[in-house]
Amino acid sequence: MDKNSVSRTNVIGGSEVVAISVELDKGVIHETNSLFWDTKGNEVLGATSLPHYGAFVSEENCKLFGDVSGKKLLEIGCGSGHSLQYLGERRASELWGMDISENQIEKTKQHLTECGLSAKLICSPMEEECGIPENYFDFVYSVYAIGWTTDLEGTFRRIAAYLKKDGAFIFSWSHPIHKCVVEEKDTFVFKKCYFDESWYSTSLGGSTLTLSDRTLSTYVNALAKAGFLIEHMIEQSDEEIIQSWGNSSKFAKKAKMLPVTFVIKARKL
Repeated sequence: MDKNSVSRTNVIGGSEVVAISVELDKGVIHETNSLFWDTKGNEVLGATSLPHYGAFVSEENCKLFGDVSGKKLLEIGCGSGHSLQYLGERRASELWGMDISENQIEKTKQHLTECGLSAKLICSPMEEECGIPENYFDFVYSVYAIGWTTDLEGTFRRIAAYLKKDGAFIFSWSHPIHKCVVEEKDTFVFKKCYFDESWYSTSLGGSTLTLSDRTLSTYVNALAKAGFLIEHMIEQSDEEIIQSWGNSSKFAKKAKMLPVTFVIKARKL
């Protein structure tokens, strides 16, 4: 970490943490984040998987995939394998998954085996060439993983190459406004500049992770450069899911006031 880095405040999930600004070094960031997911990732951040796209947004309500029977699907950041299970049980013809963490790949393999399913799994950063076939998939999707990339435009270009013409790319991530606002004394306040996309490291659960908080326009413009047409964007929380959290949940209260998750479905032109 750069000795000249300065402390700043940032937001991970629903809480406020102290973060250290760092320079973009892809190799160091990949090593840091793969170690995080090999060790503490699921314990600290949990595992988000279909039918949930993230907090308060569900495929059961959005229906972005439609009928996947007979379709070839690739997941970017397959985590524990539950999203692959969800789509495999809906009769997808081929399941592929990639993840930066060897531990997550092993979890996926074990989970799918227990479910009577199989997938072709690859351990690699999503930014790098790793032997995934091009012009092959009907769907590429990612549930709360795309934000870990160190090269958003490059990752979207790779995803476009993996897809058949007219194939769909569906992904979710934490809404950037959510990462800027915290609750203090029953009032929501901005604690971070929305336009600050600098890289930072923070320690959670005794392990370190490194991220950048990108604006929505950064995602939209990167999709356009990669040759995608956005078909649908979701940023409003589902009221039924919010109600199921109960009135005492501060996170649910926040979700009523501002978006905490966004989902985009884009089509390869």
